[in-house]
Amino acid sequence: MLTIGQLAATAGVTVRTVRHYHHIGLLPEPERDASGYRRYTAQAAVDLIRIRTLADAGVPLARVDALLHAEPAEFAAAISDIDAELRRKIDRLAENRLRIAELTGGERLVLPPDVVALLERMRGLGVSEQRVLLERDAWILMRALDPRAVPERVREKNAAFDDPETLRVYLACDQAVGWDPRDPRLDALIDDLDAWAVEHERRGGRPGYGELVVSRVSEASPAWQRVVGELARRRAERG
Repeated sequence: MLTIGQLAATAGVTVRTVRHYHHIGLLPEPERDASGYRRYTAQAAVDLIRIRTLADAGVPLARVDALLHAEPAEFAAAISDIDAELRRKIDRLAENRLRIAELTGGERLVLPPDVVALLERMRGLGVSEQRVLLERDAWILMRALDPRAVPERVREKNAAFDDPETLRVYLACDQAVGWDPRDPRLDALIDDLDAWAVEHERRGGRPGYGELVVSRVSEASPAWQRVVGELARRRAERG
């Protein structure tokens, strides 16, 4: 006869595990003997080893009791079903691992390949990582609010980066993201952006500068909040 500690050691589990199996009904709990201790038989040790083996193999505890009392053919069929479910779980986990491995700063998880490629192009053009991540957030919002607009907007953005003057303006804006809103350099930048916007409109582009430079970045940059406000005021004055 075995104490609960000896039983647990025999099966390679903890006393707490034995008591948990008692609680859920997997392993019967013997009555106390005259000395007040619970004593376990060799059969209890065998049953506990079988429970531990099935649990270690991935069999849900809810199914262990039925398997312990199953006939050989029934046991084999149940094990086959459990094995198939484990294979499905493994396949799902392998797919998740592939998706995780493909992530680039979380972009591939939520954005289509053409947008991810655009963000990578921005990095290659020298745009700061802070600005790229702000741009990423803007694309996430756009895709959620108006997914049909994304492909055309990607084409427009790539075309803008193909234009050297537009790229120059964009990089200048990028450098200003972290400036103090009272920085005198912002005055020159605002003048530069306003002149670019006027020329862009004259060439038949979309009105204003917003499509190129205004997105969630203005929320994260006090300097850009000033730029956006001043440019909006000038555009309103021009009518």
